[in-house]
Amino acid sequence: MKKRDERNRPHAQGKGRPQQTPRGGGGGGGSSIWLYGIHAVTAALANPERRVRRLVATAEAAKALPPCKVPVEAMDRADIDRLVAPGAVHQGVALLVEPLPAVTIEDVIRSAEMASSALVLVLDQVTDPHNVGAILRSAAAFGALAVVAPDRHAPDETGTLAKSASGALERMPLVRVTNVVRALEDLKKGGFWTAGLAADAPKTLAEAKLSGKVVLVLGAEGEGMRRLTREHCDHLVRLPMCGEMESLNVSNAAAVALYEMRREG
Repeated sequence: MKKRDERNRPHAQGKGRPQQTPRGGGGGGGSSIWLYGIHAVTAALANPERRVRRLVATAEAAKALPPCKVPVEAMDRADIDRLVAPGAVHQGVALLVEPLPAVTIEDVIRSAEMASSALVLVLDQVTDPHNVGAILRSAAAFGALAVVAPDRHAPDETGTLAKSASGALERMPLVRVTNVVRALEDLKKGGFWTAGLAADAPKTLAEAKLSGKVVLVLGAEGEGMRRLTREHCDHLVRLPMCGEMESLNVSNAAAVALYEMRREG
């Protein structure tokens, strides 16, 4: 299954539909946001695509930062507490930034045009920023091309998401789309096979032997994928579970699935 055979497509393509106008980079042109934590801030400072407005740090935390062109404003920990989200573990450093530039589905497809294999994750209404951040981190670790999420029912680019991603937000494109089903169809046109993770799937991910350009679709915890999303997947696959546990946290499931795809590749 190295290349997608359009004649064997299980889902017909729609015609004359309007072009998507997704937002990207996890934020998509909104107001400035505070990132915090050593890993998230260090990664943002190293990202040439990230527009930085202000860097604040305690004297101790400033020593852990790499040399950068942005001047560091000395600030007490209590003052940083007032800048970031309540209860944020900022480790004594915070960075005021603009959201990353938009990345579109078309950008993702173009970047995979010359590749024999590629992996994209699509999140169907995964709303917890900690989960999305952890998924971005796993996606970066296992060499995924991008993570796709709906404009609605998904967390915005925030300090919480960036902290959970531990720097991966700067390395892994987070593509915002207006319609997940439409995004799946566009990826199919671009030569990708789509596989949705579902507990009741007939085959495990390993048994499906997916290869080439693959999209893995993960649904929200508890509810799983929505019906229309499920119907637009070429394959339904599951992770092998034993005992009384029927499912994993979605970020854990993503990590296991990414590992399996990497191992098979």
